[in-house]
This record gives sequence, C-alpha cells and structure tokens, in this order.
Amino acid sequence: MEQLVIFIKQLINGIQVGSIYALVALGYTMVYGIVKLLNFAHGDFIMVGAYVSLFAIMAGMPIWVAALIAVVACSLLGVITERVAYKPLRNSPKLSVLITAIAVSLLLENLFLLLFTSTPKPYPEAINLPSIMVGPVQISGTTLATILISAVTMAALQFFVKKTRMGKAMRAVSEDSEAAVLMGVN
Repeated sequence: MEQLVIFIKQLINGIQVGSIYALVALGYTMVYGIVKLLNFAHGDFIMVGAYVSLFAIMAGMPIWVAALIAVVACSLLGVITERVAYKPLRNSPKLSVLITAIAVSLLLENLFLLLFTSTPKPYPEAINLPSIMVGPVQISGTTLATILISAVTMAALQFFVKKTRMGKAMRAVSEDSEAAVLMGVN
C-alpha cells in the first residue's frame, strides 16, 4: 500500500512538471511552426519573467499583479528582440538567424549572471493554497494550481489557434506564407 501511495505521489509530481514542460514546448513549437525559427532565447525569456515576477512580489505586489507585470515585460522583450535581432535577418540564410538566436540567448544569460550572480534566489510562497487529501495521498494546492493553470492555458491556446481570425492567419502563414500574403494575411 505504501508503495502505491509513493507511486501516485510521483505520478502527480510528474504531471505537474510535465505540464510546465508542455507549456514551454508549446511556445517553442508555435514559434518554429510559424516563422521556422528555433528561438534558443525562449527559455531565457522565461527566466526574465521569473526575475520580474520575483522582484514584483518582493516589492509587496500581489501574485496576480506580479504575473501580469512579468507577462508584459516578457512580451516587450520579445517584441524588442524581434525588431532588433530577427527582423533584419528575415531574408537571410537560416544559419544566420540560428546564430543570432543563440547570441540573444547568451546575451540574456550572461547579462543576468552579471546582474544577479549565480546564487540561487528562493521564490517566496506567494499564495498559501490548502492541500487536499485524495484517499491516503496528500496533493499540495500549488501542484493542483500548476496543473489546472497549465491545462486552462493549453485549452485557451488551442481555442485561439483553431477558432480565431488571428489563429487562422497564423496557421495559414505556417502552411504557405506566400499564399497567405496573397489572401490578405499580413
């Protein structure tokens, strides 16, 4: 019985970590699927968001405000990176764009290493969610929230890509960018 409980706990932990990895993988595949770019800086944008939200929480902001600020900061960083690093290389060989993506990644990593050192920074417990008991297994509220938020985000992204005008335009560009332009897709 004890081994079954351990197995279930590890299964739930795996689902939690897997849901986070799935969100990261969705970001990678969307970028690659549409613009055919392996954005090596993708993970570094996530790091920037983590630092921004950490500092916002440490400044006393509620977690939802910190998350919103992190999303805005990462979006701005993405737009700036696209305009400065990727857009000038739009018609360049794929290798040039790939090297630029690696350079952006290294720039962000080393900049943050200089600014914040390599010492781990503990992330404060921003929300105290109650644990729940499912039979003999206790599941933390944070684990449940992570799985639930990931599932809702993935479902919302699926809806966006399949049902909205912009999502259809993104799929059209991914399929055939020249034909999409002829059909009026910017």
